[in-house]
Amino acid sequence: MPNHTIHLAVYNTMADWEVGYVMAYINSPEFQKVPNRYEVKTVGETLEPITTKGGLRILPDLSLDMLIPDNSRMLILPGADTVAEGGIDAFAKMAAHFLKAYVTVAAICGATAALAKIGLLDAVPHTSNARAFLEMMTNYKGTDYYQDVQAITSGPTSTSGTLITASGIAPVAFAVEIFRELDLYSGPTLAAWIKLYQNQDPNGFYELMAEHAA
Repeated sequence: MPNHTIHLAVYNTMADWEVGYVMAYINSPEFQKVPNRYEVKTVGETLEPITTKGGLRILPDLSLDMLIPDNSRMLILPGADTVAEGGIDAFAKMAAHFLKAYVTVAAICGATAALAKIGLLDAVPHTSNARAFLEMMTNYKGTDYYQDVQAITSGPTSTSGTLITASGIAPVAFAVEIFRELDLYSGPTLAAWIKLYQNQDPNGFYELMAEHAA
């Protein structure tokens, strides 16, 4: 039976806005092909509360040592102010286990640097805030695979699962890649969602309403 749990990594100073669209719409049954198919669980390094960059206090559902790739459909890693000092390295190492187990990992902004630091971006197409951002912050060796796009999905390959990466200024594009990977919406519904949120075209709203009423 497919696993339908989405795990969101949470840590102090995490950039809550980077996953705002993702969390809101995974948890909103309207428009979805199969309403309420997925549930979101938050994962902290411990069970202690964390405080986001936006000042929100989150009590993790489980700690990192309780997380098992086989019990997950996807691990989502937002950025955080602590990335440069190794603050989310433990989560990057867990991401490596997920990819080895062919479970999808999605990383945005600083989280991509944490993945690059341990070599997870060395041989797969990926993106981030900028190529120079990865080169400055890590022992990054994947420059030839860097794609100058807002967000990109790579894999799976013969040795690794699917990896989604995104720039920190592209939370909408990040959400779109995740929605596609999860098969959350029908084609017309996702096109309307993109028109509204990514293209900022108000007609997308009416198209979404029409899809919902159909």
